[in-house]
Amino acid sequence: MQELAVYTTLLEDEITRLDFPKTPSNLYDPLRYFMQLGGKRMRPILTFLGAELFGLKKEAVIHAALSVEVFHNFTLIHDDIMDEAPLRRAKETVHTKWNQNIAILSGDVLFVKAFQLLAKQDPKHLADLLNVFNRTAQEVCEGQQMDMDFESRSNVTIDEYIEMIRLKTSVLLGCALELGAIVAEASLDDRQHLYDFGQHLGIAFQIQDDILDLYADPEKFGKQVGGDVIANKKTLLNLKARELANAVQVEQLNRLETEQDLILKVAQTRDLFSDIGARIACEIEMQKHYDFAMNSLKQINVADKNKQSLIALADFLMQREN
Repeated sequence: MQELAVYTTLLEDEITRLDFPKTPSNLYDPLRYFMQLGGKRMRPILTFLGAELFGLKKEAVIHAALSVEVFHNFTLIHDDIMDEAPLRRAKETVHTKWNQNIAILSGDVLFVKAFQLLAKQDPKHLADLLNVFNRTAQEVCEGQQMDMDFESRSNVTIDEYIEMIRLKTSVLLGCALELGAIVAEASLDDRQHLYDFGQHLGIAFQIQDDILDLYADPEKFGKQVGGDVIANKKTLLNLKARELANAVQVEQLNRLETEQDLILKVAQTRDLFSDIGARIACEIEMQKHYDFAMNSLKQINVADKNKQSLIALADFLMQREN
């Protein structure tokens, strides 16, 4: 979306100006490095759009938007440690480039910085902003813990998985939008509808990501296809397949989890998921949450023309190549 360029330009300029001390360099250099790695900056853009939906200019919520982005990057630094990930956006992760202890402390500083930025908004909005932000921060941690717990469990349910991605990913999208609405002094009902829009759009987006991880064109997707299958991750595709499979297909799924030929493993799992109907089932679940999101947006009491940017963004997010 070319329309996003004005938002990303503003954000990149503000991120460049974030005030990190020079010393101790091993604490603050990693933050300067990590914050400049880029990314879509989608969450702070949602804060801008949440404010503009109610007629407020994006500049009025710049500190809340930056707070969301800084918090998101804090979670990424810590997630990379827990996942033992060597790369982030094709660059070395902080714990790889420095070490794990430095990454933990640097991430902690970003967490504090997020609150410092949020506190720069008008004090009359601060109580509501902090209530939403604090709740979301706790929920994101809960979602990450659920995700890690799933690695050692064999009985994860579909409802548990949806709840995990809601907490780990989607609540921050809802929060980002609601922060903008709070500063714009929207009604409580409109704030809730906007939050629900972001939350369910996030769930739909994550389900789509599960599907694309296995079925996308690798030239267009931008990352390894089949990574979730190789890692035996309990994605919605995997859970739907096991829910729908017959006894013979369950045996095939179990055998494929131990397959050492990774190319064969990905190809045969992809075909088996399709035969079972897991992909179609996931697409139905994805559409359900997308429809819920759009219905929530429809209920917000503003002119339809004010909603066009959010509708366009939702369409953009859900039209990735597969």
